[in-house]
Amino acid sequence: MRILVTGAAGAGSTTLAAALAGHLGCTCLDSDDYFWVKPEPPFQDRRSPEERLALLAADLERAPRCVLAGGIDGWGGPVEDAFDQIVFLYLDAAVRLERLRARELRRFGAADPEFLAWAAQYDEGAMDGRSLARQRAWLARRRCPVIEIEGDLSVAQRMAVVLENLPRSQA
Repeated sequence: MRILVTGAAGAGSTTLAAALAGHLGCTCLDSDDYFWVKPEPPFQDRRSPEERLALLAADLERAPRCVLAGGIDGWGGPVEDAFDQIVFLYLDAAVRLERLRARELRRFGAADPEFLAWAAQYDEGAMDGRSLARQRAWLARRRCPVIEIEGDLSVAQRMAVVLENLPRSQA
Protein backbone atom coordinates (compact mmCIF):
# COMPACT_ATOMS: atom_id res chain seq x y z
CA MET A 1 0.00 0.00 0.00
CA ARG A 2 1.21 3.46 -0.92
CA ILE A 3 -0.30 6.50 0.80
CA LEU A 4 0.18 10.16 -0.10
CA VAL A 5 -0.39 12.74 2.65
CA THR A 6 -0.75 16.22 1.17
CA GLY A 7 -2.05 19.70 1.95
CA ALA A 8 -0.85 23.26 2.29
CA ALA A 9 2.53 24.06 3.81
CA GLY A 10 2.09 23.88 7.58
CA ALA A 11 -0.98 21.62 7.48
CA GLY A 12 0.93 18.73 9.08
CA SER A 13 1.56 16.42 6.11
CA THR A 14 5.11 15.51 7.09
CA THR A 15 4.20 14.86 10.72
CA LEU A 16 1.20 12.68 9.85
CA ALA A 17 3.12 10.78 7.15
CA ALA A 18 5.91 9.93 9.60
CA ALA A 19 3.41 8.77 12.23
CA LEU A 20 1.48 6.64 9.71
CA ALA A 21 4.65 5.09 8.31
CA GLY A 22 5.81 4.22 11.82
CA HIS A 23 2.44 2.71 12.74
CA LEU A 24 2.15 0.73 9.49
CA GLY A 25 5.79 -0.35 9.49
CA CYS A 26 6.57 1.09 6.08
CA THR A 27 8.94 3.57 4.47
CA CYS A 28 8.37 7.32 4.91
CA LEU A 29 9.29 9.62 2.02
CA ASP A 30 9.04 13.41 1.69
CA SER A 31 8.46 15.24 -1.61
CA ASP A 32 10.82 18.02 -0.46
CA ASP A 33 13.69 15.52 -0.68
CA TYR A 34 12.98 15.14 -4.40
CA PHE A 35 12.01 18.74 -5.19
CA TRP A 36 14.98 20.49 -3.59
CA VAL A 37 18.73 20.00 -4.03
CA LYS A 38 20.32 19.49 -0.61
CA PRO A 39 23.16 22.04 -0.24
CA GLU A 40 23.26 24.66 2.47
CA PRO A 41 21.29 26.81 2.76
CA PRO A 42 18.37 24.45 2.09
CA PHE A 43 15.30 25.15 -0.04
CA GLN A 44 17.19 27.34 -2.51
CA ASP A 45 17.85 25.21 -5.60
CA ARG A 46 15.14 23.14 -7.28
CA ARG A 47 15.77 19.90 -9.11
CA SER A 48 14.61 19.69 -12.70
CA PRO A 49 11.15 18.14 -13.14
CA GLU A 50 12.74 15.18 -14.94
CA GLU A 51 15.23 14.54 -12.14
CA ARG A 52 12.70 14.70 -9.32
CA LEU A 53 10.30 12.46 -11.25
CA ALA A 54 13.04 9.89 -11.88
CA LEU A 55 14.25 9.93 -8.26
CA LEU A 56 10.76 9.58 -6.77
CA ALA A 57 9.72 6.90 -9.28
CA ALA A 58 12.83 4.87 -8.40
CA ASP A 59 12.15 5.14 -4.66
CA LEU A 60 8.49 4.21 -5.12
CA GLU A 61 9.60 1.16 -7.09
CA ARG A 62 11.87 0.15 -4.19
CA ALA A 63 9.19 0.85 -1.57
CA PRO A 64 5.86 -0.75 -2.47
CA ARG A 65 4.75 -0.02 1.12
CA CYS A 66 5.34 3.64 1.82
CA VAL A 67 3.84 6.92 2.93
CA LEU A 68 4.85 10.04 0.98
CA ALA A 69 4.43 13.50 2.51
CA GLY A 70 3.96 16.62 0.40
CA GLY A 71 2.67 17.92 -2.87
CA ILE A 72 3.38 16.20 -6.19
CA ASP A 73 0.82 17.99 -8.35
CA GLY A 74 2.21 18.29 -11.87
CA TRP A 75 5.09 15.86 -11.37
CA GLY A 76 3.78 13.35 -13.91
CA GLY A 77 1.20 10.59 -14.13
CA PRO A 78 3.48 7.70 -13.20
CA VAL A 79 4.06 9.07 -9.70
CA GLU A 80 0.85 11.06 -9.34
CA ASP A 81 -1.21 7.89 -9.76
CA ALA A 82 1.13 5.55 -7.86
CA PHE A 83 -0.92 5.67 -4.65
CA ASP A 84 -3.65 3.46 -3.20
CA GLN A 85 -4.88 6.17 -0.84
CA ILE A 86 -4.49 9.95 -0.59
CA VAL A 87 -4.97 11.92 2.61
CA PHE A 88 -5.67 15.62 2.10
CA LEU A 89 -5.19 17.86 5.13
CA TYR A 90 -6.91 21.23 5.27
CA LEU A 91 -6.13 23.66 8.05
CA ASP A 92 -7.12 27.30 8.59
CA ALA A 93 -4.53 29.74 7.21
CA ALA A 94 -3.93 31.49 10.54
CA VAL A 95 -3.04 28.20 12.25
CA ARG A 96 -0.83 27.09 9.34
CA LEU A 97 1.06 30.38 9.27
CA GLU A 98 1.69 30.31 13.01
CA ARG A 99 3.05 26.76 12.68
CA LEU A 100 5.25 27.81 9.77
CA ARG A 101 6.64 30.84 11.64
CA ALA A 102 7.52 28.64 14.61
CA ARG A 103 9.08 25.97 12.36
CA GLU A 104 11.14 28.55 10.44
CA LEU A 105 12.39 30.11 13.69
CA ARG A 106 13.32 26.68 15.05
CA ARG A 107 15.11 25.60 11.87
CA PHE A 108 16.71 28.81 10.65
CA GLY A 109 16.47 31.39 13.43
CA ALA A 110 14.12 33.57 11.36
CA ALA A 111 11.04 33.23 9.19
CA ASP A 112 11.49 33.99 5.48
CA PRO A 113 8.91 36.68 4.58
CA GLU A 114 8.70 35.49 0.95
CA PHE A 115 7.97 31.92 2.03
CA LEU A 116 5.32 33.07 4.50
CA ALA A 117 3.69 35.28 1.84
CA TRP A 118 3.61 32.33 -0.56
CA ALA A 119 2.13 30.04 2.12
CA ALA A 120 -0.44 32.68 3.15
CA GLN A 121 -1.96 32.85 -0.33
CA TYR A 122 -2.73 29.10 -0.56
CA ASP A 123 -6.50 29.53 -0.05
CA GLU A 124 -6.78 32.31 -2.65
CA GLY A 125 -4.19 30.93 -5.08
CA ALA A 126 -2.86 34.35 -6.06
CA MET A 127 0.73 33.14 -6.70
CA ASP A 128 2.29 30.32 -8.71
CA GLY A 129 2.57 26.97 -7.01
CA ARG A 130 0.33 25.07 -4.67
CA SER A 131 -3.12 26.48 -4.03
CA LEU A 132 -6.34 25.12 -2.59
CA ALA A 133 -8.20 25.28 -5.93
CA ARG A 134 -5.35 23.69 -7.84
CA GLN A 135 -4.91 20.96 -5.24
CA ARG A 136 -8.64 20.16 -5.13
CA ALA A 137 -8.74 19.94 -8.95
CA TRP A 138 -5.71 17.64 -8.87
CA LEU A 139 -7.30 15.44 -6.19
CA ALA A 140 -10.49 15.14 -8.27
CA ARG A 141 -8.44 13.59 -11.10
CA ARG A 142 -6.83 10.88 -8.96
CA ARG A 143 -7.76 7.23 -9.41
CA CYS A 144 -7.61 6.25 -5.74
CA PRO A 145 -9.78 7.21 -2.77
CA VAL A 146 -9.11 10.55 -1.07
CA ILE A 147 -9.66 11.08 2.64
CA GLU A 148 -10.08 14.75 3.56
CA ILE A 149 -9.30 15.78 7.12
CA GLU A 150 -10.16 19.34 8.08
CA GLY A 151 -9.25 21.23 11.23
CA ASP A 152 -6.53 21.40 13.84
CA LEU A 153 -6.75 17.80 15.03
CA SER A 154 -4.00 16.00 16.90
CA VAL A 155 -1.77 13.54 15.06
CA ALA A 156 -3.51 10.71 16.94
CA GLN A 157 -6.94 11.96 15.83
CA ARG A 158 -5.80 12.28 12.23
CA MET A 159 -4.23 8.82 12.32
CA ALA A 160 -7.48 7.36 13.64
CA VAL A 161 -9.42 8.88 10.72
CA VAL A 162 -6.94 7.50 8.19
CA LEU A 163 -6.76 4.04 9.76
CA GLU A 164 -10.57 3.81 9.93
CA ASN A 165 -10.73 4.46 6.19
CA LEU A 166 -7.96 2.12 5.04
CA PRO A 167 -8.91 -1.33 3.77
CA ARG A 168 -8.76 -3.73 6.73
CA SER A 169 -5.90 -5.67 5.14
CA GLN A 170 -3.75 -2.50 5.16
CA ALA A 171 -4.52 -0.90 8.54
